[in-house]
Amino acid sequence: MREIQFRQALGEAMSEEMRRDENVFLMGEEVAQYNGAYKVSQGMLKEFGEKRVIDTPIAELGFAGISVGAAMHGLRPIVEFMTFNFSLVAIDQLINSAAKIMSMSGGQFHCPILFRGPTGSAGQLSSQHSQSFESWFANCPGLKVVVPSNPMDAKGLLKSAIRAEDPVIFMESEQMYGEKGMVPDGEYLIPIGSADVVREGTDVTVVSYGKIIKVAHAAAIELAKDGISLEIIDLRTVRPIDYETVIKSVKKTNRVVMLEEAWPLANILTEVAFKVQREAFDYLDAQIIRVNQADVPLPYAPTLIEASLPNVGRLISAVKEVMYK
Repeated sequence: MREIQFRQALGEAMSEEMRRDENVFLMGEEVAQYNGAYKVSQGMLKEFGEKRVIDTPIAELGFAGISVGAAMHGLRPIVEFMTFNFSLVAIDQLINSAAKIMSMSGGQFHCPILFRGPTGSAGQLSSQHSQSFESWFANCPGLKVVVPSNPMDAKGLLKSAIRAEDPVIFMESEQMYGEKGMVPDGEYLIPIGSADVVREGTDVTVVSYGKIIKVAHAAAIELAKDGISLEIIDLRTVRPIDYETVIKSVKKTNRVVMLEEAWPLANILTEVAFKVQREAFDYLDAQIIRVNQADVPLPYAPTLIEASLPNVGRLISAVKEVMYK
């Protein structure tokens, strides 16, 4: 095991897969000459050359469409969006082409593309650059959606995503690129669709994913001082969702709080909450509570950002509510 940054874990995963398979290539804005907007692709142009690490114009619809055609003809594109907010310009290619081409062609064409880039809030970037669209993409059959929360998962899941035969949406966080974590030496893969119990507990299950899971860990430390034990589940993949791990945990703790950096309506953990009440209703000793971003575009002012996003205080209050304390 060794400690590396989140961005290094992503870069290693891409480089290892490009060495393993000559059909894998990277394209996006500033991925080559500038070494990536967030330095994720640092050194890759020098190693793989300009035919496999390609700077694109500011034209997401165009290079997303190129990637679909390339994938249909046997290549394996990695498409970097400078932020997933910009993917909205290309959403027709993601939803109406990449996600559906295998079904519409009767299995004649597969579309092994990886679309990756940052999601969610990132400092004071205001409303157009601070949005969580995981549920938008996860709602579409034909796509897989991955949202890692640490460097080890990022590397293992990214390698699996690059090897997948279906298009994968891989959503990161600008605020995590510089964070460090332990990563295994050598080759390893983490299967898409497998959740992780990152903290075992006995009193309340907290289900989350992505960078906001740090709030769950911080709350768990504070709640432990009051004798409340949290079990924290990191979904890691939001399509497909590992419901089995969640249900097993709820049957043990009998209480659950959903923690998600997304607007309240029709988000990922709303669906998980439905599944819990469907399959573990008799085990619940309290109502299911959600802790989400406020139902407003994310503000610019730091005080309003703090009030809008899920935080430790709000999660602690939710946990104590299901504990009737």
